Amino acid sequence: MSSSLSSLFLALAVITTGLYAGFMLTFLIAVMPGIAALPDERFADAMRRFNEKVPGPAFLVLFLGVIAFPAVVTIGGDGGRDRVLAVAALVCAVAGHLITIAGNIPLNKALAESEGGDDSAARAAFESRWNRLHRVRTLLALAGFALLAVVGAEF
Repeated sequence: MSSSLSSLFLALAVITTGLYAGFMLTFLIAVMPGIAALPDERFADAMRRFNEKVPGPAFLVLFLGVIAFPAVVTIGGDGGRDRVLAVAALVCAVAGHLITIAGNIPLNKALAESEGGDDSAARAAFESRWNRLHRVRTLLALAGFALLAVVGAEF
């Protein structure tokens, strides 16, 4: 792959991974603490509305980009330390996505299906588990971003 094309894909990898990590961090440090003080009914309703809106087109570009762009960087890179760091970033992204798919999404679906029922019980089954999984995937997203930023800084 040409140097300019490699640079483009590395830039796209850093940008998408950074935006995704920032999104995850915002939920961790602002959104979830902000709605934690809400009564059960309002908390459950807020999370249901978030879960309806988040998987929109812009989010899906980031969600797929944090896998696709680092994968291209690992395939087309020069090798050596930069490739190892890009592979590590890709592993972080894949692990975070597996947590999302196996953990957070089923919790989101269960919360959606509980609408019209006991919001206190729904929240109790959702909040602490979702937050615990979200902390891990946020740390993975931040680690992936940091790894790619190092690769970008050395390029």
